[in-house]
Amino acid sequence: MDHPVPRRPVPMTTRPRRAIVREPGFDTLPADQLTAAALHRASRLGARYADVRLRRVRTLRERVRDARPEGSQVGVESGAGVRVLVDGTWGFAAGPDLSVGGLAELAARACDLARMLRPLRRDPVRLAPEPVGAPATWESPCEVDPFEVPAGDRVALLAGWCEALRAGGLDLAEAYLQVFRESTVYRDSAGRSVRQRRTWLHPMAVGFRIDSAGGGFDSMRTLGPPVARGWEYLRGTGWDWAAELARMPRDLAAKRAAPPVEPGVYDLVIDPTNLWLTIHETVGHATELDRMLGREAAFAGRSFVTPEDVGTLRYGSPAMTVIADRTTPYGLATVGYDDEGVAARSWPLIAEGVLVGVQHDRQTAGVAGLDRSTGCAYAESYRHLPVQRMPNVSLCAVPGGPDTAELIGRVRDGLYVVGDNSFSVDMERVNFQFTAQRFYRIRDGRLDGQVRDAAYTGATLEFWRSLEAVGGPQTWLLSGASQCGKAQPMQLAAAGHGCPAALFRQVRVTSTRMEVTR
Repeated sequence: MDHPVPRRPVPMTTRPRRAIVREPGFDTLPADQLTAAALHRASRLGARYADVRLRRVRTLRERVRDARPEGSQVGVESGAGVRVLVDGTWGFAAGPDLSVGGLAELAARACDLARMLRPLRRDPVRLAPEPVGAPATWESPCEVDPFEVPAGDRVALLAGWCEALRAGGLDLAEAYLQVFRESTVYRDSAGRSVRQRRTWLHPMAVGFRIDSAGGGFDSMRTLGPPVARGWEYLRGTGWDWAAELARMPRDLAAKRAAPPVEPGVYDLVIDPTNLWLTIHETVGHATELDRMLGREAAFAGRSFVTPEDVGTLRYGSPAMTVIADRTTPYGLATVGYDDEGVAARSWPLIAEGVLVGVQHDRQTAGVAGLDRSTGCAYAESYRHLPVQRMPNVSLCAVPGGPDTAELIGRVRDGLYVVGDNSFSVDMERVNFQFTAQRFYRIRDGRLDGQVRDAAYTGATLEFWRSLEAVGGPQTWLLSGASQCGKAQPMQLAAAGHGCPAALFRQVRVTSTRMEVTR
């Protein structure tokens, strides 16, 4: 089968290579003195527990349209956040003054705030216990520092992508690049001490065909996922950009000429370029303990899952095994330690279809009476309190399992779903609808052209229980969301999702076509 999605899947086990990445002005801070000043002041003012984060966040954004630069933005934000527990109540203060006096003042403000909030507290904060290890250092893989690549070279590469799409006959092309880097020093009153740095990026190209007569347009974008890598990713390490750009004009032309889908019930073979988002919304967010406990409801609400469901709920078919992992190579949520100093690890969420685990930080684990956090605390910047955020949540492939062509070969009447697009999900993570970049018709085990204006819908448990088979490691791809919103005030975080191609039986498909009447 001529695979409609050109890619080089990232292996599940690799040995990442690293270059030396430096942050001038941050790496040379007297971090020990600064954090000690905050912890000492917090202790003197009655804090039972305190932690300090020094953080620098660097961002880079480039936009090119039709090979011409449209915009470039570089940002740097540095500061400190101090969190304290006084009389069982949290206090938090943050600011950009990275001096000994500035850190001590933040600790004093945090303690004052905790005492001010004490009358509003329902129950005292209880943190799950966590062992204290030796001071640690961690850094994500980055062979070529994207912040050191000259601006002209960045623009030239994106412009080349636009030119490749225009050469294929498209009317308009745009290319984007977002790069993020976090450098963090963490220390707490229990003795945990961590320095870590991670870099991740998300490149994208979009091509358009414009209907001059009717005024409408169709578009298609690259499916290369965001990853925790350096500039080498844009040069083809981990994804074959040239191959995808070469075939996008043909794929878009076929989509424009495709007939609308006939609504009905179909067997679906879902490519990992699409399935990762379904995992994110129906498994990742649904197994966050703060949502399960009703302590979080921002951005699509709570969860239908309850703490009592762990160990008993039949979430999906026996083909469904899902792992939560903070250590996946190149994963967007991969770290050495979370923002409470908890070491990264992996653990099962769903084993052969049964819910066996959830995600939490030290506070939500303490509320639930659990022995230890899974290391899922994260703050977007020094200005934010850490909240529980998603790890890399991945559907496991089957060793020796089928390739995508074999899964398609098992389908008599169905659709092959490629590339994430829009979605909706209800406030309990039960009912959903997902569209895609492309839907291919499957007839008698073979692809038979594209159809358009389609979406698959369902209920979470019904959908995952209809999972008949997952592909082998050769179909597995690591993708994810580079900016997922949660909490109030909103914080953005990145979460990775790996999955193989997968076969689902008898899924409802609807039409998204809007008929215009006059």
